[in-house]
Amino acid sequence: MTRPAPAILILAAGASTRMRGADKLLEEVDGTPLILRATRAACAVSDRVIVALPPASPRRAWLGDSPAQIVEVADRTMSASIRAGVAACNSGGLLIHLADMPDIDAMALTRLSTAWQASDAAILRATDADGTPGQPVVFASELFPELLALTGDTGARNIIARHRGATCALPGRAATTDLDTPEAWAEWRAGRG
Repeated sequence: MTRPAPAILILAAGASTRMRGADKLLEEVDGTPLILRATRAACAVSDRVIVALPPASPRRAWLGDSPAQIVEVADRTMSASIRAGVAACNSGGLLIHLADMPDIDAMALTRLSTAWQASDAAILRATDADGTPGQPVVFASELFPELLALTGDTGARNIIARHRGATCALPGRAATTDLDTPEAWAEWRAGRG
């Protein structure tokens, strides 16, 4: 028996401080701002998508006609975004996706969602093709109280460490490629040709 597909939470409330004035989530990938690309991919996989955004963010304008639910997060820490997303979630599982990972597309999210449905693990973590742990991570609703208790800007790594979980390999380095600096963006674009 398979369990229902997880909802998807896109963490997009960060301040992009290492971008030196630019907004990494408005950087374009194949002509589309990363925030819109991530949201479209999630909406193609799940009918329950939540996007954590800072209040009055220019990012929101790109999601005007999206069916995703927007939750505003004034505190720019990762834990605040996770808490807000979990509070808005009424599904049996929640796939937490960092919006600054350009190689996580609808195919990768589908692979994770399908693996989650076939698994009975409380946590399912994406890995690179070589097994290196990365993101996104899916959490069962039984762990929501622990997610709601998170503080600071380290995310859910302590929860992941406490609970035995399963893994799901994604192609290449998709699960560990996140772009936080102008140099990382330039290197990633150069690698794409």
